[in-house]
Order: sequence, then C-alpha cells, then structure tokens
Amino acid sequence: MTDTLHDDPPTIFEKLRDMQGDALQQMFGQYLPGAPEALPQPADVQQWALVAGKLQKMWLDFSAEQASKGQPALAQMFDPVKWAAQVQGWWRQLPLGDPAVQKQMWEDGLALWQTVLGQFGIGPSAATGETAAKLPRSDRRFADPKWREQPVFALIHQTYLMLADQLVTLAQKTPGLDEQGRAQLAFNTRTMVDALSPAHFPLTNPVVLERTLATKGDNLVKGMEHLLADLRKGQLTHTDPDAFEVGRNIAVTPGKVIFETPLYQLIQYTPTTPDVLAVPLVIFPPWINRFYILDLNEKKSFIRWAVAQGISVFVVSWKSADASIADVMWDDYVLGEIEAIDVIRARLGVESVHTIGYCVAGTTLAAALALLARRGEASKVKSATFFTAQVDFELSGDLRLLIDDKHLALIDSMVTDGTFDGRYMAATFNMLRGPDLIWNYVINNYLLGDDYPAFDLLHWNGDVTNLPAKWHKSYLKDLYRDNKLVQPDALSIDGTPLDLALIETPIYIQAGKEDHIAPAESVWRMLRHVKGPAKFVLAGSGHIAGVVNPPDAGKYQYWTNPGKPGSLTEFVAGATETKGSWWPDWVEWLKIQDAATVPAKGKRVPGGKGDPVIEDAPGRYVKSR
Repeated sequence: MTDTLHDDPPTIFEKLRDMQGDALQQMFGQYLPGAPEALPQPADVQQWALVAGKLQKMWLDFSAEQASKGQPALAQMFDPVKWAAQVQGWWRQLPLGDPAVQKQMWEDGLALWQTVLGQFGIGPSAATGETAAKLPRSDRRFADPKWREQPVFALIHQTYLMLADQLVTLAQKTPGLDEQGRAQLAFNTRTMVDALSPAHFPLTNPVVLERTLATKGDNLVKGMEHLLADLRKGQLTHTDPDAFEVGRNIAVTPGKVIFETPLYQLIQYTPTTPDVLAVPLVIFPPWINRFYILDLNEKKSFIRWAVAQGISVFVVSWKSADASIADVMWDDYVLGEIEAIDVIRARLGVESVHTIGYCVAGTTLAAALALLARRGEASKVKSATFFTAQVDFELSGDLRLLIDDKHLALIDSMVTDGTFDGRYMAATFNMLRGPDLIWNYVINNYLLGDDYPAFDLLHWNGDVTNLPAKWHKSYLKDLYRDNKLVQPDALSIDGTPLDLALIETPIYIQAGKEDHIAPAESVWRMLRHVKGPAKFVLAGSGHIAGVVNPPDAGKYQYWTNPGKPGSLTEFVAGATETKGSWWPDWVEWLKIQDAATVPAKGKRVPGGKGDPVIEDAPGRYVKSR
C-alpha cells in the first residue's frame, strides 16, 4: 500500500495546523494575545486559580474523610488498582504482537486519517466545496457537531472508533480460547474501550471544553460535587434524588396491604369498575428491584391500567434483604409465591388465580407451576404470564459471562450480614449498557456539571434492593451457570423435584426485541420446555420500556404469529406487526381464559367494613433500605 498520507508532509500538516489554529482562535479567542480582553486578565486568572483550589480542596477533604472511615466493602468493586490489573490481563490476551495484526492496524489507521483529513480539504484526498465533513464512522456518543467541526477532534474520535472496533474484533477472534473465553474477552475489551472514549476526558471533548470556558470552570466544580456525592453513597446518580417519593408521586395506585410475611407484603388494589373478572390476578415482580416499575405514575402504571380493565389485582412487594432474612433460599421464594396464591384464593373464595412473573420472579413462577403440577395442584393457577422471564439460560446474554468462579468469589468477598448489597447488582446491570447507563452520566453529571433530570424510571432504576447472598449465589450457579431448571428433576422445592415438562397451564410469554438482560432468543426457549397452550409476543424495545408501554403512549410495536414456528427466527419471519402497546392483546387473551365477572364488592374492595388490613399501599417493605 502506498503511504499517500505522507506524499507531501509539510503541506498536509501545515494545513492541519492552520485549520486547527483557526478553530482554536474561535474557541479560545477571548483569551489569546491580540483579543480585546487578552490574557493575562487578573479577574480571569483569579477565577481559574479559585476553581483549581476548590477542586483540590474538595478532593483532599474527601480523601481524608474516606481514610478515617477505612475502605468499605463496596470500594472493592471500584478499586482502581484491581481494575488496572484486570485491564493488563485482558490486554495481554489480545494478539497485538502479531506482525500481520500490526500491519493491518497501521494500514487501516493511515487510510482513516487520509479520509478524515480529506474531508477538511487536506492531503491527496481533499474534498472540494464548503459542505460539512462526512466522516467514515458514526456513533451517537459523538453526535454533537463540535466533534466534526475541527479536524483534530474529528481525528481523535474517528481514530478511537476505529481502534475500538479493531480491538473488539481481535478479542472475538483470539486463538487459544474456547467460545466462552472469547466471549468474556470481547465483553471485557468492549467495557475497557467504552471507558477510554475521548468523550470522557475534558481535554479531548470539545463540548466539555466549550462549557468549561463559558462557565470559567464552574461546571467542573459542580461536577466534582456530583462525583464526590456518588462516591460517598457508592452509586451513580441518574436523576434528581429529591424529585420522587414512593407513595407521594410514584406507586400511588390506591390499595391496601392485606397480608405480610418476613419476606414479602401482599397488596390488593381498590377496584375502579362496578364488576371485575371472577378470577383475580397476582403479580410477582423481581426481588432484585422494587415492584413500582409497574406503578410509576398514573399514565405509565400497568397496575392502574389492569385495575381499570376490571381485574382484581394483587401484587407481591418483596422485602429488601437484611440480616433477618439472610438465610432464605430458592425454596422460600417459590413457596412464597404459592403462599400468596393460596392467600388470595382463600380471601376471595376462588378456585384459581391468574399470575404474572416479571424477570427473575418469572423464573420462580415457572418453578412454582412445576411444583404445583407435580403435587396435583395445577388448578390453583388459571393462567401464567411471563414478562421477559427466562427458564433456559443457555443463551442468556452477557450476564452469563459474569458467573465464573472468579466472579462468584468476588460476590463472597462483598457479603455483609449475609446480604449482597443491591448497589453491586445495579452497577452490574449498568455495565451491560455502559455507554447509556454509566458514561453518558459521567459526561453530563461530572464533566458538564448538568443539573439532574427528574425521571421516574431512572429513580426506580437507582432504588436498589439488597439480596440474600446465599440465595443470589445459588441462583447464579444453578440457573445461569449450570442451567438446571430445564433438566428434569435436577432441582427440588421443599423436597419435591421439578420438571417443567409437567406444566400444562396456559401461558403468555412477552419478550423484548432489544432486551439485553433477558434476550428474546433466551425467553423464547421456554416454549421448548412446557406442554400447555402458549402464546409468544415479541414487543418493541427492551427489558423495561418493552414491558412498561401503556396504550395511550402510542409507542413501539409488537409482533404475533398464530402459526407454529419452531424458532424465534421463524416466528419473526412470519409475524404480524401491530403498532403500539401489547397490553390490550394480553388482556384480551386473559379474558379468553375465563371471561366470567362478579360485582366488585365485599373483599374485592380491600379495607371495607369487617375487612381489617395492615396498611395503605404501597406499604412499608417497598420503602425499606
């Protein structure tokens, strides 16, 4: 390959220098000699010195404060020394010493620089005209026009994107590793290159540079305040922490807590229709989050909407684990779901209930159905709906890469009072979508010093729950690693072996097309293991927005296929797309199972005369920390 970038080096780099000089004149013009208020200006010097002093003092004060407390267990997850060692280990695994790899990377780099510089009228590939630069690589992290207006910043981010792609591709093809090893290396490499984006450093981010100059560094002071606050609480802040309060402006659908155990509270919601379906509904939300993802506000609440459809709705609110329930295990959660079913049946005098299991609680719901089937009690459940729930974990996505012996040992080292701090789990889920859920906020909160937005979904995302450590580790080993739930009789509950093939209950399975936590292909596999009639629905968006998509929002779409496809690929190929929410499709399916109705009176209205209840919804457990 001819090195055309270097055909006339002085001319090329003189043009690059001159163009970047003009750009810097625009950005820093007021501070350069010859400007109306050129440096040195005493007021400006004093302001920058003040900013530097503030930043230094804030960090020193924080360091002294942390030193006096000792290193908390949470700090282990973010220890820079350990992370540096990890990165070095990943780096050594990549075949960067291969001469062929080095040659290809060098040639790709030269070609990229030639193309990028050409867009600015520099070099042998110089473009003509005054049109904006058309760069070869695009990424929404660099969508701001300032990344394209100046050749230096264009080269920086284009080179980064090229190197990021090259490194991840190398990881995916690294010889000497099995498929799992290559997948882990690729995930780790992607995590590393995401962190090293030039957008995350003030001097290589033109948007941050401009903000810093405009505010004379006040954005950096505010960003440091945000950073230190997050370090103190051990968790990244996504939204205004004072904007929402459970029971005040989120989780406000009227209802009563009608039953509780040390593990959960059972909430019954007040009907809003004169008649309700005879068969009630109980929802089991994931215990790794708060239940109010399904009751964010009046417009987004699945619970409120279901009540408005004439359904008697009950919801389990799991307790955030503390030392008092540190020893609960698999059996306790599954039997807890069956207990809630029996409480509702006895309270309303009905034979069966409809059920919903969301995410991990869908996994335990499947286990509960298998247990009831084995014991001849399957009739207690009229139908089962699964929101983004997995039972077969062979294709469970990137989370499966975090359950090797090293990660399981790390969990052991972070246990306090028998519980696993929910902030670890939140950080893990955020890492799966690092650019969106970590680095976007590093830029906005720490570098730009933006005010926090008021966003209810992000408030919920940060409202973490602690987990019983033994149960959490067992869940990861038995299900994610060893995939035992789909092995007949490999797992037991209360001495009864489980076999999903015994499940004949009608089921409705919802998966998210873009779900990164429970991939649609993994959710689909439930159809391989159950015998009853099943309907599969593929919803637009992901793990949260794909579920919480009210009809009035008019967002996304869903796909159905009434045929008998043998795979998700076949399902999609023959599917019919329907715009909007899948909720109406679900409630139509639910009424097909049993359309009988009864008047909404007596214990269908919680807290009425002669019906003692514990407290108003949303209850105490959802507020416990």
